[in-house]
Amino acid sequence: MMRKQAVNLLKVGVTILGLYLVLREVDLASILAVLRGVNVWWVFVSFMLVNASLVLRAYRWLLLLRGVGAAVPFGRLVELYFVGNFFNMFLLSGFGGDVVRVLESARDVPGSVAAGTVILDRFTGLIMLFVMALLALPWRPDNFPAWLVWFIVAGAAGGVGLLVLLMQGRWLRRLGGWLPGPLSSVGSGPIAKLLQAVEGCGWRAVGGALAVSLLFNLMLALWWKTASLALGLDVAYGYLALVVPVLSVLLLVPSVSGLGTNEMAAPTLFAAAGLGAETAVALSLLNFLVVRLSGILGAPVYLWTVVRNGRHPQESAPEPDQTS
Repeated sequence: MMRKQAVNLLKVGVTILGLYLVLREVDLASILAVLRGVNVWWVFVSFMLVNASLVLRAYRWLLLLRGVGAAVPFGRLVELYFVGNFFNMFLLSGFGGDVVRVLESARDVPGSVAAGTVILDRFTGLIMLFVMALLALPWRPDNFPAWLVWFIVAGAAGGVGLLVLLMQGRWLRRLGGWLPGPLSSVGSGPIAKLLQAVEGCGWRAVGGALAVSLLFNLMLALWWKTASLALGLDVAYGYLALVVPVLSVLLLVPSVSGLGTNEMAAPTLFAAAGLGAETAVALSLLNFLVVRLSGILGAPVYLWTVVRNGRHPQESAPEPDQTS
């Protein structure tokens, strides 16, 4: 419990530090002025795209579960994605909803299958983000940062390499077989079972998940585009395909769902698109708010699951020390 509290304090601390460093360099009044001019209709379109993407991602998860031989209805997976997104409004992580999905889907399938498919579900999406950015690199502007080019190339190559390593489980079993007890990649420990679940999905299911991930990532860049239109900005769709992978990776940094870290990176990432620092930070903040508030539609879904299953809400929600 104390360790989890320390991690959550770290996340809050990183976010506060990030926002402090940002506000030292940019003018808060200018950021607020940009946000006050927001077009609510484009915000609504962005909001609906975020929620529509949950259905698409639920189908990606369905393909992986079918690959491992788990029969979970598609409607149930859509429901769990919306419930997970609802909890993302309150948990101190952009991945807190994944914990909810694992805990809830473990009622239908073995825990290792639930965890393995959720991890692979996320990972295929991240890989295709970098692949999409890699394909868009030939059309980057002349002043696009060189370090970002290499980051995209390394991310795409490293992601594909790691996926192959995960799917060829015997290699990982050789590498991690010497680790003690539950950390060992062989036997019946949790890590071994997790790797077996991932490998058990099979390449056909993973290939389908990668294809769905490409569609989702196109939608992800589109809701960034609509968010930019809400602020009256003309950021090319292809440029967003280049920088969104970096912003997504920053969600892995301990913070409150990327708040603070994304705003620190935004001025640099959007400079080549012609955005000033205040405008770039305003765009990042607007996207953060849209994604967080998209969880509102998950509230009635969550309440319905509680009523349907005859559980007290506290029985359905994850414990505070399980969100990291």
